[in-house]
Parts: sequence; structure tokens; C-alpha cells
Amino acid sequence: MHHHLKVTGMSCGHCVSAIEKAVKSLDPQAEVTADLATGKVTVNSDIEMTPISDAIREAGYENQELDA
Repeated sequence: MHHHLKVTGMSCGHCVSAIEKAVKSLDPQAEVTADLATGKVTVNSDIEMTPISDAIREAGYENQELDA
């Protein structure tokens, strides 16, 4: 499944790494792509959206799901 999120507060490579780490703690095989300029993050994972969103929030980044 591809999940698309708008993440606020993501401004550097460290932020991207923190988000990747949060997602991969749930699914080590997940593919995470982030665009710093737009704040958009795409996650390709078999995990449902809610736990992914919660993990990113716990890492310190507010987020909301976007329509594909």
C-alpha cells in the first residue's frame, strides 16, 4: 500500500531520517520517500495508515493523510 502524508516540521535530512526510523520500526521493509520542499512523505508498506501516522507523530512530527 502507498500512503501519502503531509508532514509539518520536517526541514532537514535529520528529520527525514527520524521519520524513516519511526516507520521502519513498524515495518523494516517499508520504503519511505520524503520531499522536504513540499513536506510530503510517501510510505510503501503493508502496515495500515493509523500506526504509521502515530509513529511519525511520536517521533515529533505532526502529519495528516493526503489523497493519493
